[in-house]
Amino acid sequence: MARLSTRASLSRLNRTITIIGGGLTGLSLAIALRKHRIHVQLHEAGSYPRHRVCGEFISGVSRETLENLGISAALSDVLTHQSVCWFSGDQKLRQTKLQTPALAISRFLLDQRLYDIAIANGAVIRTQFRHATEVGAPGTVRASGRIPSPGSWIGLKAHIKGLMPSANLEMHSGPIGYLGITQVEEGWYNACGLFRIDRSIKSKQEELLPAYLRKNGNHLLADQLQFAKWRDDSFSAVAGFTLGNQPSTQGMMCLGDSHAIIPPFTGNGMTMAFESAEIALPHLIDYAADQISWEQACSLTDKHLHKHFRKRLTASRFIHPLLFQSASRHLLKHAPISPILSLLR
Repeated sequence: MARLSTRASLSRLNRTITIIGGGLTGLSLAIALRKHRIHVQLHEAGSYPRHRVCGEFISGVSRETLENLGISAALSDVLTHQSVCWFSGDQKLRQTKLQTPALAISRFLLDQRLYDIAIANGAVIRTQFRHATEVGAPGTVRASGRIPSPGSWIGLKAHIKGLMPSANLEMHSGPIGYLGITQVEEGWYNACGLFRIDRSIKSKQEELLPAYLRKNGNHLLADQLQFAKWRDDSFSAVAGFTLGNQPSTQGMMCLGDSHAIIPPFTGNGMTMAFESAEIALPHLIDYAADQISWEQACSLTDKHLHKHFRKRLTASRFIHPLLFQSASRHLLKHAPISPILSLLR
């Protein structure tokens, strides 16, 4: 990670940073900037709290990153998970453990906690406001998540009770997608999946999740979900996006999913959101202190983002297609997990 500038700490921080998007990246960046007394305005199209399509499984984030951003308190009491079980269709392939426990918390709760911290530290946040993002003025950061584009994927998520998973994280794969199940707070389980869009599936709303699982060959899990208790208003869906690096927006610093979307099987999306904010922080501090231009801040941040995330994005691009092939069952069943995970961190 780039170090914070000592020059900026000695200067008057008088430029405002405008953040478009109040998810993990936007909120954690707002909190970190306010720690350095930088004026922050954040625009969020939705409101808090809200459910989002997200695996809610934070794997690989360091304590140093959370401390640098000033958000470690928001994650101090969350569940920690270590055991992982893989299924292909209805067949259990293997059970293993992560070398380092992952953190689990719903976005419904985490976003609210980060919002409260940001407000308490003086960030100005405007909710239910959609900011025009075609061209950005100097000091504008885009952290609004996926950039709508033609894509072949659909993400589905819900909170469910009544499941009896065999591990802290269950991964269910098949020919058109995969779904992860992990426990979050209050006994709820997050069921979140990524599937290739299938126009032959005519189900609507909550019925989509079991329908896609059946199409994927995960019949036993589909039965469990269909007869379990669903959390009110927790079902979420998102479509129209591509994985990997995202198109840039003129004049804006693009962070988090606005910079790159990693396949969700890695469990690394939430970590990358936090790390994006941490990477951008020193350059935004220097810009706010009038030490560098906005063009320099954007260029340096983009350079460091690409360098920091290149290996995991490249590795995930090659591994991701294997999850949909029946011939890869042997790999899922026998391949050493630790070396593979090291490529994705």
